[in-house]
Amino acid sequence: MGLIHFLQVFIKSFLVFFLCSNCDGRETEFNYVTCGSLVKLLNTRHNVRLHSHDVKYGSGSGQQSVTGVESADDANSYWRIRGKPNGTCQRGAPIQCGQAIRITHMTTGRNLHTHHFSSPLSNNQEVSAFGENGEGDDLDVWKVQCDGSVWERDEVVRFKHVGTSAFLSVTGEQYGHPIRGQREVHGMTTASQHNYWKAMEGVFIQPSQEPARHDGLHDEF
Repeated sequence: MGLIHFLQVFIKSFLVFFLCSNCDGRETEFNYVTCGSLVKLLNTRHNVRLHSHDVKYGSGSGQQSVTGVESADDANSYWRIRGKPNGTCQRGAPIQCGQAIRITHMTTGRNLHTHHFSSPLSNNQEVSAFGENGEGDDLDVWKVQCDGSVWERDEVVRFKHVGTSAFLSVTGEQYGHPIRGQREVHGMTTASQHNYWKAMEGVFIQPSQEPARHDGLHDEF
């Protein structure tokens, strides 16, 4: 009986070790933001999530507005991480620090975009959502600025616009009607605490997973 008991304890211990080792491996795979992931992005200075909706700016470009919202539950705050036009972004591959990406709004299929129009409230650089079905132009491209080699899920990063060198930012200005209480999102030429972002809720794609389709977005990342 002593030998049987010993073997039972040994086998249980081995199984626990094996399963925990596999769990650690899965956790490691989910430690990064990957190409094709669908995420909410939190501005850590002002505690608002990057948001958009089919409401146009009444001035400037007249394109779809981009704002910051305090609610963590709004479905209009999901964005898909994609490669730049004609670039390589393998589904499930970790996003590299310095990599050029597109950030596509899930609900409307328009890309995070900026240009030299003035933003409505702060007179910084207007940020909008632009394009159709995930396709816009070369002003939809941003570089991820982070400290290591890849964009880790628990770190704060900056997004620097390739075309204008502006940083995606929030400085606290609030809109009135029809988007009362939402914060202005804009581009700033200087790096500061106002342009730090962190990946929050979302679906983080692995190479073995098929990405979910949302509102006509293309499968090309």
